[in-house]
Amino acid sequence: MLLEIKNLKVSVDGNTILHGLNLNVGKGETHVLMGPNGAGKSTLVNTIMGHPEYKVDEGSIIFDGKDITHLPANERAKAGLFLSFQNPEEVPGVTLENFMRTSRMAITGKPVKLFAYKKELKEKMAELNMNDGYAERYLNVGFSGGEKKKSEILQMLMLNPKLAILDETDSGLDVDAVKIVSQGINQYKNKDNSLLIITHSAKILESLKVDYVHVLVDGKIVKTGGSELVGEIGRNGFQKIAAAAV
Repeated sequence: MLLEIKNLKVSVDGNTILHGLNLNVGKGETHVLMGPNGAGKSTLVNTIMGHPEYKVDEGSIIFDGKDITHLPANERAKAGLFLSFQNPEEVPGVTLENFMRTSRMAITGKPVKLFAYKKELKEKMAELNMNDGYAERYLNVGFSGGEKKKSEILQMLMLNPKLAILDETDSGLDVDAVKIVSQGINQYKNKDNSLLIITHSAKILESLKVDYVHVLVDGKIVKTGGSELVGEIGRNGFQKIAAAAV
């Protein structure tokens, strides 16, 4: 297993959101997490990444054989965790290129060879149909919604994490942008890394090989299945699936 979440109970401001959640993600696997608003999807993502506002009351998070339950976020990133945000923040004063170059140095602990790095960056941007001029712009400042999401996928490709968590990366994207983002995800994916995709839509899944789909309701995973579960969700809705699982 690359990621093992065991009996995870998490609270925010004294309110329990996750109620003993269990999830295993193996190397080379693609997992999809779906659920209604307020089910705890964002809580799970933020807890995995070590957001300080989310308190682990019980359980553990094991990543690549190491207990990271109480590690700070920067140590988790160095270990190989990556999160693509649902609403990427704008960072004035820091260019996209400098942000990614600094991030790579922080993760690898090695200096970046500038010429080779810029060549790789330009190639990756072309693959995502991004104008290479965006590399010199401040991170996400003035970017459209689609460009922000492409920027997140670009960061994933350049940092090459062990586990990439994509939090509704497809939200607000048109059909063409979804296809480009899906291509970027497929370029990242290999037998040694893994994906955890949080989504409300099946659009982004059409071009991806999905191994497992999980339904999260009221802070617990109530059902796990293959890609066919996406269709069942579309037909029956989350609450009916949750009721049948009781």
